[in-house]
Amino acid sequence: MRAVWCGFALGVIVLQRQAALPGWGAWLALAVLAALAALGAMWMLRDAPGGVRRFAGWVAVGVASACAGFGYGAWRAELRLAEALPVAWQARNIDVTGYVARMIAHDTGRASFLFAVESWSSHAADSELPQLIQLTWLARDAPLPRIEPGERWRLSVRLKRPHGEGNFGLRDTETTLLSRGVRATGYVNNPEHAQRLAVDARGVGVRIERVREAVRARIDAILADAPHRGIVVALATGAQDAVSDADWRLLRNTGTSHLVAISGLHLTFVAGLSGWIVGALWRRARWRGVEAPLLVPAQKMAVAGALCVAAAYAALAGFNVPVQRALWMLVVTAAALWSSRELARSHVLAWALGLVLLRDPWAVTAAGFWLSFAAVAAILFAASGVPRVRRIDDIDVSPEEADPMRERRESREASRPPHLGARLHAAFSCERWRRAARSLWARLRDGARVQWAVTLALAPLTAYWFMQIPLIGPLANAFAIPWVSLFVTPAVLAGVVLPAPLDAFALRAAHTLIEALATALAMLEGWPWAVLRLPQPGYWALGCAAVGVAWCLAPRGWPLRWLAPFTWLPLLVPPPSGPPPGAFRLSALDIGQGTAVLVETARHTLLFDAGPGPESTHAGERIVVPYLQAHGVMRLDALMVSHDDSDHSGGAQAVLDAVPVQQLVAGILPGHPLWASARRAGAEAVQCAAGQRWRWDGVTFEVLWPNAGPLAGKPNTHCCVLRISTAPGRAAAGDAQTGSVSALLAADIEASTERTLLARDPGRLHAEVLVVPHHGSKTSSTEPFLDSVEPRVAIFQVGYLNRFHHPHAGVFARYESRHIVLARSDTDGAIRVEAEPGALGVERFRDTQRRYWMEKGD
Repeated sequence: MRAVWCGFALGVIVLQRQAALPGWGAWLALAVLAALAALGAMWMLRDAPGGVRRFAGWVAVGVASACAGFGYGAWRAELRLAEALPVAWQARNIDVTGYVARMIAHDTGRASFLFAVESWSSHAADSELPQLIQLTWLARDAPLPRIEPGERWRLSVRLKRPHGEGNFGLRDTETTLLSRGVRATGYVNNPEHAQRLAVDARGVGVRIERVREAVRARIDAILADAPHRGIVVALATGAQDAVSDADWRLLRNTGTSHLVAISGLHLTFVAGLSGWIVGALWRRARWRGVEAPLLVPAQKMAVAGALCVAAAYAALAGFNVPVQRALWMLVVTAAALWSSRELARSHVLAWALGLVLLRDPWAVTAAGFWLSFAAVAAILFAASGVPRVRRIDDIDVSPEEADPMRERRESREASRPPHLGARLHAAFSCERWRRAARSLWARLRDGARVQWAVTLALAPLTAYWFMQIPLIGPLANAFAIPWVSLFVTPAVLAGVVLPAPLDAFALRAAHTLIEALATALAMLEGWPWAVLRLPQPGYWALGCAAVGVAWCLAPRGWPLRWLAPFTWLPLLVPPPSGPPPGAFRLSALDIGQGTAVLVETARHTLLFDAGPGPESTHAGERIVVPYLQAHGVMRLDALMVSHDDSDHSGGAQAVLDAVPVQQLVAGILPGHPLWASARRAGAEAVQCAAGQRWRWDGVTFEVLWPNAGPLAGKPNTHCCVLRISTAPGRAAAGDAQTGSVSALLAADIEASTERTLLARDPGRLHAEVLVVPHHGSKTSSTEPFLDSVEPRVAIFQVGYLNRFHHPHAGVFARYESRHIVLARSDTDGAIRVEAEPGALGVERFRDTQRRYWMEKGD
């Protein structure tokens, strides 16, 4: 089954990387390939004891299974994508009736939940309407009402099709929505007209969600504003929205973030503890004078009890991927035990892999899938090289106990009462302590081997998903794993199952234990070499590192193991990713409604604006900072904040907190808190003014606006305007010069500023690339301004269906009439421009990184 399920998983993985679902021709080719592979496997595996033919047969089995996995994933995708919100229904009031299926996040002013729609106020003409939508309910003029799973409501909502920001190297949220089955998102409009209906929804899923919310409400009531309350909530219910940013940062930097999620580790601990209790009780049970183990072996009952408790705990955790993996492994093991069959551990893992993907083919797009299965696979692979035959000294049996006459002597001496000296000798015997020490050393050695295998195997994946490798992870996990497993998790579970007031004591004890752990982790985090930050590696570097992992964990005697560390060089020492000298790369990020543009030269980087902050979409922390880290920007030579509009300056504080900044250049008032934050971070603070000019790696940067002196008027009147240009270069053959390429970043300037710049020096406005002023507002992009700039490429940074209706239809038509290459972040995602003398290249995220589930705006 290993070849079958691994091939099936490969097919699913390939499907999730397709830009479009297969058509009829592809389906026919897939069926023919699967049939040929299946026939070939049957022929080659028939009467083939071993050798190349048998190996080829199993390869054919894998190919047939991969075709099945690809087809299964495509079939599930077609079913899910068939539910679609009509384009005409977007951003308009719609009445829906249904029930709350699951709470995603909630606090005093905001609630986010999944809503199962039972009926719509309108009727779709040509498509099947979504059955599950994701809604946000904001507290405006009145506090939020009580919202619980199962409650039926009639709501007025405004919806849009699933849409997520698309940026190179970052995971888009559309994948998460698709995995949840969400086919429309929106918010509750006119909440004062919302009606709670009398009859609540029923069903197993609703009951489970009610239990989860009840547990969370108890924890919130007991711990209130405790600093680590979110971790207790996460360990009890699997909901991670309450974990604070400080806690997440601490856990990520110490490599212990897996302890917050209810993972296979927690499920295994709960299953093992419950199985031990059930087995112990069953061994002592009697029924009608007959001992219970004579009816059903205690081992089988222990596994059954462990399975039942593990299933209940997995339901409480929300069935995330690591929990599913551990639960399915337990189910397969229990089935093998109850049917008296022996099953290899690798087969158990393969069955869990297949069952997880049968339930959710989109699990392969989540980091938890790869980290969970890679960790278990590494443990099994490392254990495969451990000798299974031990010497007599390694076993907790002394040579005297191995004596065949030992039992006869013991039976003869059993009738004699031991004297005090014998009892003291037995208690303080050196041999006894020696055996205990050997046993402890063996356990520590096995634990260290497991920790080494997991750390080594997950390092490349951690670098890919989180752009860092916590070097103190093994040390932190060495005490954090047993601390959380043996003390914190039992205390949390006790708080869940115990009645009041005992639950309060257990939950407060759990929080105290978490505080002690956080203190210890904070000490480790402060070490200067605690975290190795890396740019997101490519597939080539990941493949080389994977080979190195397998090489290092191979059984003893594997040849040339000392060469394995060299395979990690592409991962740990990536090549320079910047443009060549004399050129620049401009990346306009997709952050919704706002501006954030990264400009890179050969050895320098500048970030122009940082998008919205905590007051809106948290784009600075959620998108801009991860984007910098994913692309290896470990420091910024300059952070330019054009003006004090939140969609431009809101994310700057997150950037200052996460990335070293050498200089802050801003068009903000002297009393703005960003100035103080920049100085505390060690950055030079400079107000931007026309005439400022510098040169990096053959690329010239020039500030065109505002005028020097005190800033006056509304923020849009004193925006920083930056022009970037390459120097003219010589052609490859001959003495003719190639023209320079320029980009103009105009922030939110309006028509009055455009006229001033035109009157001053229209020639300086010329640029091949224009980041469109004020997101395409009707108050900017005047005809004379465009005549002077003469852009070949125009970039609109706008939010999908934004409430400002940017870009304005007339302004957009003005650009279209000039035959300019247009790029919009709401439809194209992030836009990357490669500029060098005489050459200009444009790359759109949703063109080069497109997946079949991505929606393009209309």
